[in-house]
Amino acid sequence: MSADFYISTEKSKMDVPLIHKYLSEESYWAKGRSEELVVKSMENALCFGVFAKDGEQIAFARIVTDFVVFAWLMDVFVVEKHQGKGIGKMLLDYIFNYPELQNVKGMGLRTNDAHSLYTTYGFESIPNPETWMFKKKN
Repeated sequence: MSADFYISTEKSKMDVPLIHKYLSEESYWAKGRSEELVVKSMENALCFGVFAKDGEQIAFARIVTDFVVFAWLMDVFVVEKHQGKGIGKMLLDYIFNYPELQNVKGMGLRTNDAHSLYTTYGFESIPNPETWMFKKKN
């Protein structure tokens, strides 16, 4: 990890207004999500923030998991002015090596545009997709 940045899972350090702004205005997957729902989603997840030395948050991701069977990676982003500097890969490396996640049997995620990135970490299409089911709430 670069000496210019550090990663924390302390929720009290997370810049909620920044996270809410990115998710609700800039992401394709959480457009319009209220700050109340962003906070609730963070309260019920393992959150990872990347911070500059001065404390400015520059990236975020969260995992929902039981720490044994399954984990779901969500809301991964790097603030635009810090994109292209390896921050996202640094964050993903940290998450995938996080000690409490090492016993998890499988991890999932959804993406519209980052398949090539995630395949480098071993993600692939769901095997036997006919065995999976999903209930979507309108």
